Amino acid sequence: MSLAGYRKLFPVTANLVYLNHAAVAPISTRVVDKVCSFLEDYREYGSLHYDRWIDYAESVRHMAAELIGANADEIAFVKNTSSGLSIVANGIDWRRGDNVITADCEFPSNVYPWMNIASRGVKLKLVKEKGGRILVEDIEKLIDNSTRLLSISWVEFTSGFRNDLKAIGELCVEKGIYFCVDAIQGLGALEIDVEEHKIDFLSADGHKWLLAPEGIGVLYCSNRVIDEIHPSQVGWHSVVNSSEYLPYHFELRRDAGKFEEGSQNMLGIYGLGASLETLMEVGIGRIEKRIESINEIIINGLKELGIIIHSPLGKAERSGILLFTVPGRDDKRLYECLSRKDILCSLKQGGIRISPHFYNNEDDVNKLLQTVSGFMGC
Repeated sequence: MSLAGYRKLFPVTANLVYLNHAAVAPISTRVVDKVCSFLEDYREYGSLHYDRWIDYAESVRHMAAELIGANADEIAFVKNTSSGLSIVANGIDWRRGDNVITADCEFPSNVYPWMNIASRGVKLKLVKEKGGRILVEDIEKLIDNSTRLLSISWVEFTSGFRNDLKAIGELCVEKGIYFCVDAIQGLGALEIDVEEHKIDFLSADGHKWLLAPEGIGVLYCSNRVIDEIHPSQVGWHSVVNSSEYLPYHFELRRDAGKFEEGSQNMLGIYGLGASLETLMEVGIGRIEKRIESINEIIINGLKELGIIIHSPLGKAERSGILLFTVPGRDDKRLYECLSRKDILCSLKQGGIRISPHFYNNEDDVNKLLQTVSGFMGC
């Protein structure tokens, strides 16, 4: 199918120029249809087809694994990014005096879980952002003999800087520390391979670039380290042979499923499944190139207007996010102007953040640039 054909799957395009996928993305007709088909089955037959639901959930698990280059048994369904990162933070056998490293520009989801373990004697160290970038050499300077884990975003949520996961992963292996990635601002828009990048843990919610509903996400826990993470919450589904209720047998599963303590969010899983089916049908490589080409047109257009772009623009640094400001003008007024023209973006500390996806087109870009140009002429 052509990209124009896929655009028809997103009715939001009839109402808005949607450039806000780094916040909450719209869902497609396929997602709605898949969730409705599940609800209709549930309404008409109750749990008669429960085995089908479980089978579909497992197919979604396999798709999520394929998306990141993992094995299906390394994937757990979680309710959001914070939940996945908290499972890691609370599951490690910390020693008093250990420290964790992250950056000072991270979204709170990748900060508060690490702050929360301060009572266990774990210190949080922050790498300072420089010009919108996190430098690998600055990360290395903070690593010492007490560092147990580095947790970083694949893509920084404000600047859109894409961290060099391969270099960071190699550094973590060299230093003998865990490598954890908050992938929510990249998964669904960019290609990734957790094995190539030596990632131990990865967490991402579905409601941004994955184009899925809120409240469903995935946690990757490498088989290399699965036995080193103890679930802080357990239930009937956390154990081996979970369908055998009696007698009790508290033997935890040896895969990521041990983090799914109870009944699954089937509504969310069906929605996530439909979005993954679409993304993988289009092809993540194709999606990444499309987002890059759209942003290239926007960058060139903004530069011609004299706009200041704050996002790093090196080829390996780019993501789907662009942050910019209009010299001498109030960012809030521009945001309000864009909103009046039905152009949805985000007002961030430091400027206007736009984040197009693969189904956006040249008409969307032209309306954005024309509106910014008109604002500057006011």
